[in-house]
Amino acid sequence: MKKEQLKKIILSIFLSVFLCGCTTQDTRTTIQFSSWGSKSEIDILKPLLSEFEEQNPDIKIDFMHIPQNYFQKLHLLFASNTAPDVIFVNNLYLPIYANAGMLESLDDSNLINDNFYKKSIDAMTYKGKIYAIPRDISNLVIFYNKDLFNQKGIPYPNENTTFAEFLSLAQKLTDKEKGIFGISFEEDPLFYLPYLMSEGGGILSDDGTQNILHTPESQKGIKFYSDLRNTYHVAPTNSETASVTMAQMFLQGKLGMHLSGRWLVPKYRETAQFDWDIAPFPKGEKGSVVPLDASGWAISSKSEHKEESKRLIEYLSSKESLEKLSESGLIVPARKDAANSKYFLDNKKPYNAKVFLEVIHTSKPTPVNINYNEVLDKTKKDLEPTFNKIN
Repeated sequence: MKKEQLKKIILSIFLSVFLCGCTTQDTRTTIQFSSWGSKSEIDILKPLLSEFEEQNPDIKIDFMHIPQNYFQKLHLLFASNTAPDVIFVNNLYLPIYANAGMLESLDDSNLINDNFYKKSIDAMTYKGKIYAIPRDISNLVIFYNKDLFNQKGIPYPNENTTFAEFLSLAQKLTDKEKGIFGISFEEDPLFYLPYLMSEGGGILSDDGTQNILHTPESQKGIKFYSDLRNTYHVAPTNSETASVTMAQMFLQGKLGMHLSGRWLVPKYRETAQFDWDIAPFPKGEKGSVVPLDASGWAISSKSEHKEESKRLIEYLSSKESLEKLSESGLIVPARKDAANSKYFLDNKKPYNAKVFLEVIHTSKPTPVNINYNEVLDKTKKDLEPTFNKIN
């Protein structure tokens, strides 16, 4: 073979390899997206992200799943200027990032419309500006064991149940010999806030500027809650639960009623060996008022791909996407059209799923500020002796 022919062959191979490499180079804009979530939640989310990429061939999603210590790790990412473009965040931490100028205001975007529950938007608002588009609403209801109620021949709780009637139901359900208690008891502020709010109190004032735990209204709610365990013994003490959670006690048939949220529905559907349903929280002096929290998608103010990020959020917050996320029973959609669809109001338990939506109208977005987590830590410490003083 002549040298000239050999040179041509080598050059041809080189050009082929070079051109091949050029044609496979990924020229898409990469958006980094962070979220927490259980395996079942991520299994729903990933196909949605893939569908978005198919419909938006110019965008690639770099999904950052942080299942534990999410906000601690997010703090580090912000501190090192490596925050994701799109950030899944909740209303409890949103003020910290918004106050520090780390989130993009979404007021002028086309992402907000009348399909969202107003209170879900309010929860994602800080100092009059919207910083995240809500995915879901988190509120609290009473899960109840219908079999235990039927065995005792007592009526189920309903939208008219008062605090006094609620206590009476808990007393009738409690059977110490069988280790059955009428109502759950947890020392996390989330689970006693409804008792305070329904009496007109709370932890922080509505504008988040004052601690109102000391007010007569708040103290009345604290006393009623504490008395469930310490005076009436219709709620378990720490020694009576050991390391068992309230959800586990409910599944074991050891709790007649359990105050909790929508996140337990998939587990109860899968595991409960008895009939169960949900009812609104009972009425105090100011009615039935539970805290409303929300989670949603925000954009880093430092993102270099804000328009592409908005396209992702628009897709994830669509009616169709939220229907897919709500079908598993995991969330209460922040969109009214998705919440009132068959995917949420289906024939699976709880049959009274509409209660989650009715509660929205009487609930109140949790008052928070940039120091809210420190406030909660102090509140827990201050009330620990009150909740564990047996009369």
